[in-house]
Amino acid sequence: MSDSEKQFVEVVDVEQKVVDRLKTLFTNKALNLPTTRYGPKGYLFPREFETVGRDIYNMELRPSDTFVVTFPRSGTTWTQELVWLIKNNFDYEKAAETLLADRFPFIELIMFKKKRDTNNKIGEEKVKAASEALMVSVEKINGMASPRFIKSHLPMSLLPPKLLDTCKVVYVAREPRDVAVSFYHQHILMKKCPADLDFKTFWSYFKEDLVPWTPYFGHVKEAWELRHHPNMLYLFYEELSKDLAACARRIAEFFNVAITEDQTRKLCEHLKIDNFKNNKSVNNESMKDLGLLVKKESFIRKGKVGGWRDYFDEEMTLEADRWIEENLRDTDFRFPQ
Repeated sequence: MSDSEKQFVEVVDVEQKVVDRLKTLFTNKALNLPTTRYGPKGYLFPREFETVGRDIYNMELRPSDTFVVTFPRSGTTWTQELVWLIKNNFDYEKAAETLLADRFPFIELIMFKKKRDTNNKIGEEKVKAASEALMVSVEKINGMASPRFIKSHLPMSLLPPKLLDTCKVVYVAREPRDVAVSFYHQHILMKKCPADLDFKTFWSYFKEDLVPWTPYFGHVKEAWELRHHPNMLYLFYEELSKDLAACARRIAEFFNVAITEDQTRKLCEHLKIDNFKNNKSVNNESMKDLGLLVKKESFIRKGKVGGWRDYFDEEMTLEADRWIEENLRDTDFRFPQ
């Protein structure tokens, strides 16, 4: 299929005044600035996403494929490891010796491929090799052996239209204030924003749909509307945090995998936040040595439910309450209490 024959969604560039605002937040010149909106809900991505997104939208799916889909910072890595182990006969040895990024490639990450950074003092070839390992193309995923495991932060409307009719999808949603706090830290970790950026500024951009993958509520509600499809398992991060064992059993049942109590206990121990932070196959610590991540920040953070209260003042809390209420009006979507 030629590029001209591929189907895709509407693509619209944002206004120049919005681009100017974005430039004040995303100060790293080596990164592709998110200046384009995609689809009827207007998801924000770099212009470079159009080619990548078109390839993803039209990719060939296999019934044995497994997708983990979330808005960023919603327990994605945790869920990937959980799903992969359940689907791979609890092979902890292979999981430890193979990076999660190789076992479960991030399909759209290549849209953020860095431009040449002349200020990087680390060997450019090492940085390039490390980056290329993460930047997986659809073409490369097409060449992977089955069963394939694929991670995406894309909303359902930007993934292949036949996705749920073809393969299994585990979707995880998380309370938006906790998402915003975690996403804020990730932006600093990955040097997308100034190290001294205050959270209140980031929150204003997040709430106004001016960071990649937003609008947040469009994302989680799209998937919620599909939650009754037999190939969709919709989970909340808060459920995973409260009762990981119960969620592990739900996931196993979804994939028709038998799981014993002993296997469940071992899995939960493996996924405890302190153990997870020290797991070299998932925590991306090696990227810090290459100068790609800020050393003082951690990719796996606290995993805390309700941690947003440490960041929101009274005014922000009231503002967030109104924002959430407005976006949940006329829907039965609710976050677990």
